[in-house]
Amino acid sequence: MTVQESGKVALITGASRGIGYGIAEALVARGDRVVITGRGEDALKEAVERLGADRATGIAGKAHDEAHQAAAVERAMEVYGRVDYLVNNAGTNPVFGPMAELDLNVARKVYETNVISALGFAQQTWKAWQRENGGAIVNIASVAGVSASPFIGAYGMSKAAMVNLTLQLAHEFAPVVRVNAIAPAVVKTKFAEALYEGREAEAAAAYPLGRLGVPQDIGGAAAFLTSEQSDWVTGQTLVVDGGIFLNAGVA
Repeated sequence: MTVQESGKVALITGASRGIGYGIAEALVARGDRVVITGRGEDALKEAVERLGADRATGIAGKAHDEAHQAAAVERAMEVYGRVDYLVNNAGTNPVFGPMAELDLNVARKVYETNVISALGFAQQTWKAWQRENGGAIVNIASVAGVSASPFIGAYGMSKAAMVNLTLQLAHEFAPVVRVNAIAPAVVKTKFAEALYEGREAEAAAAYPLGRLGVPQDIGGAAAFLTSEQSDWVTGQTLVVDGGIFLNAGVA
């Protein structure tokens, strides 16, 4: 079946695999074109091939590198002439342990990659296209950012900042650009393997919907938040958690 082109273009960071790729897949399926970023050239090339070279373009680099941020937006403008949607998905979580023992340099790295890079991409996209033409931004936060997150506190802290960044940008960029966030629970990706590997059934049993998330779940949410159906939604964080928060406070 031929997909009717939407004429819209999305820039999705950290999209060579996992949640980012799931979002790219959802947007391409509805007719958008996408520019995806990631650290590895080979992984990006493979992702572009799967999405379709006529629908996707990849650009490798580190999310926190300001030159890479500018280059990614420039690529979108050069190849497609516009960048309607920005999805800030790139992130890192290199440490597991108590906050009392957290290496502050690691905390800085997490914040730089997960939060400052998102702001940088938003600034670049705003200046290049969205300020004059409108669009939407979706920040990928986490349930770790809206609750305590034992042993991944640095990650949770950064994702809480992403939630607030969403509020700040939504207020500042209105009415021309809508800005929302998605806060997933555990999604089955390489990034989150340590949270369920070897014990998936046990982990899934805690979810009222009986399973862990998959990238397509987040792709659907991102497609909604970048669609006309969400034209009156901004500054919100959509929790996509399989119902896990329903268990809060249950003995």
